[in-house]
Amino acid sequence: MSQKHKISVITLGCSKNTVDSERLMSQFELNKFSLTDDPNKADSVVINTCGFIDAAKEESVNTILSAIELKKQGKFKRVVVTGCLSERYMNDLKKEIPEIDSIFGTEAYEEILKDFGGDLKYELLGERHLTTPKHFAYLKISEGCDNPCSFCAIPLMRGIHKSKPIDELLGEVKSLAKKGVRELNIIGQDTTDYGRDIYDKRNIAELLNLISQVDGIKWIRLMYAYPSHFPENLITEIASNPKICKYIDIPLQHISDTVLKSMRRGISSRRTKELLFSLRERIPNLVLRTTFIVGYPNETEKEFEELCQFVKDIKFDRLGVFNYSIEENTPSYLLGDPIPHEVKEERNATLMEIQKEISLEKNRSLIGRKLKVIIDSYEEKHYKGRSERDAPEVDGEILVHSTDVKLKIGQFYNVEIYDSNEYDLFGKICQ
Repeated sequence: MSQKHKISVITLGCSKNTVDSERLMSQFELNKFSLTDDPNKADSVVINTCGFIDAAKEESVNTILSAIELKKQGKFKRVVVTGCLSERYMNDLKKEIPEIDSIFGTEAYEEILKDFGGDLKYELLGERHLTTPKHFAYLKISEGCDNPCSFCAIPLMRGIHKSKPIDELLGEVKSLAKKGVRELNIIGQDTTDYGRDIYDKRNIAELLNLISQVDGIKWIRLMYAYPSHFPENLITEIASNPKICKYIDIPLQHISDTVLKSMRRGISSRRTKELLFSLRERIPNLVLRTTFIVGYPNETEKEFEELCQFVKDIKFDRLGVFNYSIEENTPSYLLGDPIPHEVKEERNATLMEIQKEISLEKNRSLIGRKLKVIIDSYEEKHYKGRSERDAPEVDGEILVHSTDVKLKIGQFYNVEIYDSNEYDLFGKICQ
């Protein structure tokens, strides 16, 4: 394969897939293969798929079919598929879409490189070709999951929980910092379970502390924190460490005891509320992000109303809602999918409308406040940035007006908020 061979990597799904693609792309570069963001300029396309829920699976399949069609038109020579969808449905994909040239599961770096005539550079596996703006990156600290959630197919695709050793992670962080990364968003299937498999304890707090000591890293944000075993010392670390954003993404999925028990979440409604109260009491100005599932098989109108009241009472800063997706080979599959799609859509819209009002109220309360903002981009006469309250790609933005001063992408500025809508803030540079 010639050095001029061009490969385009298309990444679907979550930020964990983004990290996998970035590692693969770095290995392509180490093997002297060229990369392009434009599939139309590529000789081969690698599609890193998602297989989490129905909508994600549909998007993955449609992307594969579109690539196959472009291949038939002579746009490029090969279509290679990897990731969660192919890990879970490899035989089905081979049978239903035989035009796929090669198909692999998750994290199949060595096999993919061999397929392209290259070889895996083991000692440089932590290196990444960043696809995010160079000032922020995702740090995947573990793979897989040991939680028994009844609705979730992640263990089928990603396997059991496997923590990455601290020394390897610190090496990766130092490498990212040298590239100009200032903000790290900590990700994994369950970040609060970090270390239990290799250190016999959940030492996510120690890891965050060590990361905060790396020169160049200014913000550290914790995502995907599982509620049923939230470490006590993690609360203390977040509260006391100035580099750790006062922000926690903690997917709760529901609040009804009946639903939580069927979901096998390992936590009750009472304990959930106690945890949230403790987090807010001990971490001043904490921003809480969560996600819920509506339309779970045993969610009656009563359980849904309980969820709505819970959202009204807690007033989460950030909230996402997913419709229940029945997944074969998961425990909840036996419950069927009795709630009609239309009802799921109605419940989703109702919950998001409640959150919309909460978000507007919280944003209005920030008018007149001064926030530390990192600038992500410049678009349509405004700079777009975020405060520590905002995770990239999933939360709102701060639109910064600056006519006198040209701002630098990736730099921090003090911004005074002068207006807001439901999800975004508007600010100006403080003189």
